[in-house]
Amino acid sequence: MGFGKDLLNGSISLVVSVAATVAMADDDDAYNTTDVALAVAVSAFLSGFFTSYFAGE
Repeated sequence: MGFGKDLLNGSISLVVSVAATVAMADDDDAYNTTDVALAVAVSAFLSGFFTSYFAGE
């Protein structure tokens, strides 16, 4: 797989994970939804990207 494919897989993982997190978020003010979504976005992108990168070897 090429770098573009790895980037695409990371982006898809990011979108799916953030959408699911925001859709299931409660309004109890225990956590700031923006901060949680940002943390999930970074984690999901890196997970999707590196899974794709290392699976291609």
